[in-house]
Amino acid sequence: MATATGSIAQMYIAGQWCDADGGKTLAVINPADESTFANVAYGGRAEADRAIDAAARAFPAWRSLSVYDRAKILKRTAELLRERADTIARTLTQEQGKPLPEAKAEVLHSADTFEWFAEEGKRAYGRMIPPSNIAKRHYAIKHPIGVVGTITPWNFPAALPSRKIAPALAVGCTVVSRPAEQTPMTLVQMFECLADAGLPPGVANLVIGPSRPFADALFEHAAVRKISFTGSTEVGKELIRRSADGVKRLSLELGGHAPLIVFPDADVAQVAQAAVIGKFRNNGQVCIAPSRFYIHEKIAGDFTEAAVELTKKLKIGNGLEEGIQVGPMFEAKALEKTAALVDDAKQQGAKILTGGGRSSRFDKGYWFEPTVIREVNGKMKVMYEEPFAPVMPILDFSKLDDVIAAANDTPYGLAAYVFTNDLTVATRMAEGLEAGIIGINDPVPATPQCPFGGMKESGLGRELGIEGLDAYQETKYVSVGLRQ
Repeated sequence: MATATGSIAQMYIAGQWCDADGGKTLAVINPADESTFANVAYGGRAEADRAIDAAARAFPAWRSLSVYDRAKILKRTAELLRERADTIARTLTQEQGKPLPEAKAEVLHSADTFEWFAEEGKRAYGRMIPPSNIAKRHYAIKHPIGVVGTITPWNFPAALPSRKIAPALAVGCTVVSRPAEQTPMTLVQMFECLADAGLPPGVANLVIGPSRPFADALFEHAAVRKISFTGSTEVGKELIRRSADGVKRLSLELGGHAPLIVFPDADVAQVAQAAVIGKFRNNGQVCIAPSRFYIHEKIAGDFTEAAVELTKKLKIGNGLEEGIQVGPMFEAKALEKTAALVDDAKQQGAKILTGGGRSSRFDKGYWFEPTVIREVNGKMKVMYEEPFAPVMPILDFSKLDDVIAAANDTPYGLAAYVFTNDLTVATRMAEGLEAGIIGINDPVPATPQCPFGGMKESGLGRELGIEGLDAYQETKYVSVGLRQ
């Protein structure tokens, strides 16, 4: 079990649940009421180094294990995640804030990810290459990279780790994982599933602690061959710089500023509903959430009216309560940043159509009202800084080429959304938009079997899909000379 005396959730290193070496703990805060939800062991560099050593020792045996045997453990992990989905979802809601149905859907998505990579690992094919010299034979095979370090944020504490851990384990890598300090308990419970599924000691390790010592360990320990990070572009750039000395491989899923573009042939009522769902899911704290809404001038008035009415009807409250659609923001700093973004827009002439401030309905917690704004321009911070906030800025457009240019006018390129029933328009938008994920009439496109990742400053590499499997493998070329 992952708890010790005093109900302190523990780390998982070398197949053992353990406290921090110095006995230090960290309180996990419920963002809905600012109460202490849990206490966790809080380690540092020593625990990270020990976990890496354990992963390095476990790697040869895990790599040599049949892919079918590895798949059995991953599939059993998926089964346990589904069996425990209700319990894990409650934990996720209490430490992160999102409504319980969203939390359960995330846990089930994580289970699907483990199952999909369990099967896809069986298809990590190499290839035979026709020789130009008949006295030779050429082939390429896949080889697991080795020890992988994973770093994940607080907004999807089940889904994001699963996208890294599952494919790495499937191809024979071993893993050392660090969750966000605000949301460690969800990953603790995922590791309970891995342990109960029969994962050998050291194959996957969980370290809870501050980011800097953990990152130092990953970059300085020779056994670590790859780091997979989801988080801000700013931190991603620092990781790129630090990776140079050891030529560490990186997968980076970074920031986004997704446009949502609506053409006049779309059904306004349906698109407004999809836009509101996409925007305010997890209170806007989603890397692929639409954050700039470009609506064709012919329907902009109708869309805005519909979006405002739908936003006003959203039910806000503690995510454990029945019928809640929007929970709190995850911490006070996020609340303050959101308020600053809205204030900046107001000072520059934006019109607040609904929301616009902290909710006065709650005595404690980090509550901000879902907000829709108009009269927006490109000088406002909400238009060029990654908002990660429940704010919907609406702009008009008239020409397809102009809206493509506006949508691409950002250093980010993670996701973009288009609503149209015109195949030609959809094709031109899919080809013209600079984003790694394009949702055509689909506000929630992520699924385990399809690649997920960004262009430009939104990241390097892809997660999920066959690309997510390739991210944890090296290609080894073998040339064989035959006796003549």
